[in-house]
Amino acid sequence: MIFNSLRAGVYIHQFWGTSTLSLDIFCAFGYPVISRSMKEIKVKDASTFCTLVPNGEPHIQQSMSVSEDHTCSSIGVKSTPEIEKKYVHLVYDAIAPHFSSTRFAKWPKVAAFLESLPSGSLILDAGCGNGKYLGLNSRCYFIGCDISPPLIKICADKGHEVLVADAVNLPYRTNFGDAAISIAVLHHLSTENRRKKAIEELVRVVKKGGLVLITVWAVEQEDKSLLTKWTPLAEKYVEEWIGPGSPRVRGPSSFTLESIPETEENDLGGHTKDSRESLTEKTQQAACLNCQNEDNSLVSKDGRHQQEYFVPWHLPYHRAEVSGASAGALANGLAKKDDKKGAVVYNRYYHVFGEGELERLVSGMDNAVIVDKFYDKSNWCIILEKTL
Repeated sequence: MIFNSLRAGVYIHQFWGTSTLSLDIFCAFGYPVISRSMKEIKVKDASTFCTLVPNGEPHIQQSMSVSEDHTCSSIGVKSTPEIEKKYVHLVYDAIAPHFSSTRFAKWPKVAAFLESLPSGSLILDAGCGNGKYLGLNSRCYFIGCDISPPLIKICADKGHEVLVADAVNLPYRTNFGDAAISIAVLHHLSTENRRKKAIEELVRVVKKGGLVLITVWAVEQEDKSLLTKWTPLAEKYVEEWIGPGSPRVRGPSSFTLESIPETEENDLGGHTKDSRESLTEKTQQAACLNCQNEDNSLVSKDGRHQQEYFVPWHLPYHRAEVSGASAGALANGLAKKDDKKGAVVYNRYYHVFGEGELERLVSGMDNAVIVDKFYDKSNWCIILEKTL
């Protein structure tokens, strides 16, 4: 089966001179492994060579295939829905440098988790973005992956060990790492089955006793006004783009949240304009009008909490390539100019999580238990321990 999520070259640099890990371990990925000392390498289960061109950058000549031998690997779950391709993958490819420039501060909770891991641990960062957590604990080894080749290139240019991969189909062998993190990733997956699969993959790739930290955006945002700046998706739109029965809704929360001050993330550059003004014509027709309940969270017409949104990202004109991804997005109607703000406006798909939703996703897993759960910076977070 062709692994269609490998959309660009694999970047792994500078590891072999400092690591005690052997090359054959990395070949177990089913991916080409690249170091500065290697010119060309053939990998088992790959349909082609990955070659280093003269400037040292890896070049993938053809597609590659990866063997699939673990559970819950149906084609349907691993097949990327169009809404993710257009409103997650393409968007982050286009905004990568600007996005990276806003992602530098480390969340204290994530940093504390990484610092608590034993020396020599191999930590897998699934959805590493610009790599801000890679190398945070100097006593450990880090490998990152992300679906966005431009973000992976940013990581590689910093000297990190990274590769392009899909969160629902991680390219690591079972029981490979000592710990894994998934920071602000699962909310970009548009079906419950894909979110479950991503969690299963995180647990699969760590050893027995290994820990997995997962964080997702919460529908219970500390800044209630943010919800009014996001565009809720209509049920008709969700069914057409995501699939019937995909979004899971919940009743009103009875849990009083402790307010934790926001410092950096949720979403620099992304909340400065009402995203209803930046929808394409198709999504304008599909978007529904929702009302607000007493705590300012949005509810649909039948009283259910809204969890599917488009969240805008404003890419300043001076950061947008004249003939690059932004030009193509504008031509295809996937982005819109905002001359008043001097920006190209993209919409990113989010499924924001309700209280208890992460726990429910892992409740049926027989090889992991929840060892901690908490709310931090408008995110729901859990830590899992692999038991089998």
